[in-house]
Amino acid sequence: MPFPAHPKKVLIIRFSSIGDIVLTSPVIRCLKSQIGADVHFLTKKEFKGLVENNPFVDKVFTIEEKVSEVIDQLRNEGYDFIVDLHHNLRSAQVRRALKKPGAVLDKLNIRKWILVNLKKDILPAIHVSERYLNVVESLGVKNDGMGLDFYIPPSEEVDVDAIPELRKGYIAFAIGAQHETKRLPVEKIISICKKIDEKIVLLGGKEDTERGALISSALDGRVINACGKYTLLQSASLVRQARKVITHDTGLMHIAAAFKKEIISVWGNTVPAFGMYPYLSRHGEEGRGVVVEVNNLSCRPCSKIGFKKCPKGHFKCMNLIAEEKIIEAIRTPF
Repeated sequence: MPFPAHPKKVLIIRFSSIGDIVLTSPVIRCLKSQIGADVHFLTKKEFKGLVENNPFVDKVFTIEEKVSEVIDQLRNEGYDFIVDLHHNLRSAQVRRALKKPGAVLDKLNIRKWILVNLKKDILPAIHVSERYLNVVESLGVKNDGMGLDFYIPPSEEVDVDAIPELRKGYIAFAIGAQHETKRLPVEKIISICKKIDEKIVLLGGKEDTERGALISSALDGRVINACGKYTLLQSASLVRQARKVITHDTGLMHIAAAFKKEIISVWGNTVPAFGMYPYLSRHGEEGRGVVVEVNNLSCRPCSKIGFKKCPKGHFKCMNLIAEEKIIEAIRTPF
């Protein structure tokens, strides 16, 4: 099916997760600003808030489980082009149902498998966000170099001036991650926080509340446990207003990158070579900010996503993280 020269209405598909959706923002912006298309976005209902406040998005469709929930609505829109940035069974169902021209992301799963299982890196040295942009280059869309976007409605902004402990500034520490092997152990986080002479705000979801409480109680009030107490957008607001951000390989890392924060990203079983490092952080090698990881481990990476526990049992990728590098990055301007 031939590509339209200048599609008037485009559907972008990315169902999950937080970070991956944030990384689509350059595609959204460039489609709107460079070819003037109406840009619609299809995602899971739980992630609607990540795109519905974006001024470059004209309409958001969501599903809870099945794409059949929205197929009829999508058919009625009369799209000229479909940008499939998820490339899975459900996104393929949408493309088949709509029967429109489109382009699909190559997820490079074979190359990722080779890196995980054979420890041979043949992945392209290009960020995932730029690979997303390459999907729409056939439409004449080019990278505008403006990085990521993230929009917070006024109702979700946190007034840190109303929180006495935060008025003089703070470090945001995003302690969560979808998988255990992407998270520093609690004892390690406590040790790091003890060496930071600034107020620290712990960020994470409800699932991180208990871990945050353990860390906070060990620091005698020097750390504020905000895990589970704020919405994702409110947590993003706290990230935006932080002096620096310490984070695992997780969604808040990419939100911090959208705000061009100074980021100290800590890597466990995953590696920046997958192309998911902070995109266009302020300074740092290749825009990555400060990357803290344990190199030369024969077992790393052990997965492109993560596990509930270390397959080897030693968890060296996190237990051997150099705390001094994190502390130096906090104290030194990037």
